[in-house]
Amino acid sequence: MQNEELADSLQSLWPSDQIDWITFSSGHFALDRIFSDPPDMVIVEQFLPEINGVEVLRMLRAENIYRQICAILVANDEYLSALPSSDLNVDELVILPASADELRMRMVLALRRTTVTLDANPLTYLPGNTSINNAVQRFIASRTDFALAYADLDNFKPFNDRYGFSRGDEVLLMLSRVIANIVNMQHCDPSFVGHVGGDDFVFILPPDAVENACKRIVNDFDAIVPNFYDPEDRARGHIASWDRQGQQLVFPILSISIAVVLNINARYARYVEIAHEAGQIKKIAKASQESTYVIDRRQNGQSAQSRH
Repeated sequence: MQNEELADSLQSLWPSDQIDWITFSSGHFALDRIFSDPPDMVIVEQFLPEINGVEVLRMLRAENIYRQICAILVANDEYLSALPSSDLNVDELVILPASADELRMRMVLALRRTTVTLDANPLTYLPGNTSINNAVQRFIASRTDFALAYADLDNFKPFNDRYGFSRGDEVLLMLSRVIANIVNMQHCDPSFVGHVGGDDFVFILPPDAVENACKRIVNDFDAIVPNFYDPEDRARGHIASWDRQGQQLVFPILSISIAVVLNINARYARYVEIAHEAGQIKKIAKASQESTYVIDRRQNGQSAQSRH
């Protein structure tokens, strides 16, 4: 970075114990360091000796394993007006002159967008594991009462084996939309929907709203999913396959199992504790051959309850 004033401004935005800044005046030296020890964010000035800022970022983006690094280009209006927009492969632009507040805000927003994009499930675009963990911990820290529901499909692998991953993805997209729409229709706070991966989903609602949402998800899923089967399989109500010994195996129409854990009066202090309990409750739900949800009400002096 040639602009010493800009470098000083950036380094003054946060305490040194929160952000570790490393400054380079040469693009080649910077790239060598980035490739050997990838940072969370790269801020590149337009004018650098030997190689300009846009070329530094182009070389960085050309490497697949470094494309996820948040990249910010700092430039002036004159430079940008002569630069084709197709050359701007960056997450954020800072146009000089810029105030300290603007620099800070653009950095925070760029890093947040990059984090969300990387965490999102590539099929459903729902938040992934990092966002799920952060959301749960945020609700726990605020001592908010909430219900966390884990939903997954029963007999999804045989369905993929029979019809292929493309149709399996269509089912997952359908399920993601059903869950997201029904959760949104509750108009509740807190609320959240995430995609753990594969056929595993998570949603969060207030304890008094979760059962209604579970009922609607189960009913809507059961009404829609038969349409993803070929007519003959739909008429039979199952698909058939054979194992390596030549024995016929029969798998019913896809169903959904939902395990719900209530965190009331700060019963749980960590996401991992809730996830463990949900895993135990899900075993109860999966014991059924039909779409089912199970709500763990034991903290209210009641036993775990199941509803179809």
